[in-house]
Amino acid sequence: MPNPNRGSCGFQSNEFEQEYDRPSKSQLKRDMTALQKLGEELVAEPRDRVKRVPMPEDVRDVILECQQIKDHEGRRRQMQFVGKKMRTLEEHEIAAIQKTLDSWRGLSKADTASMHALERRREKLLKDDNALTELLAQHPDLDAQHLRTLIRNARKEQAENKPPKAYREIFQILKQLQAASRSGNAADDDADELDDEHED
Repeated sequence: MPNPNRGSCGFQSNEFEQEYDRPSKSQLKRDMTALQKLGEELVAEPRDRVKRVPMPEDVRDVILECQQIKDHEGRRRQMQFVGKKMRTLEEHEIAAIQKTLDSWRGLSKADTASMHALERRREKLLKDDNALTELLAQHPDLDAQHLRTLIRNARKEQAENKPPKAYREIFQILKQLQAASRSGNAADDDADELDDEHED
């Protein structure tokens, strides 16, 4: 007859497990990595956006400082410091930062697509002189001389590794053109709707 106690050692295996209310090492590591990534996302955002994110002043300062560092090793060290500062944040502060970033992304699938389109157009302007001719044909009211100067300056900035002042200005001009054509299209749509109503 088989022994009913066989294989049983008289105690439940979980009796000897210690009660841990602290998170495990691997959980802590995951949390640290997530906060480091969050810090990197903030560093990648434009400065004026970072200034609008709800966070303690000291954390914002190290992020803005990191954005200005061009030296690779210096930037890497500052990124580690950003991660360290991120780990000082309270849960509700982290949640507020995440919520802000998420709201920008929500804006942003369409925005991102149009930004990429503008960036491609700007690159084309810098590489191909015909692109400027096309742009001026579409928008005859543009200041051709000013744009030529900006394109020449932007090429020079890239060649000499200078801050991209003209490069950014070209982007702003393209962005304004896009916004103007969108509002023009919206006005056309409204006019079409009014025409349709009158026809009814």
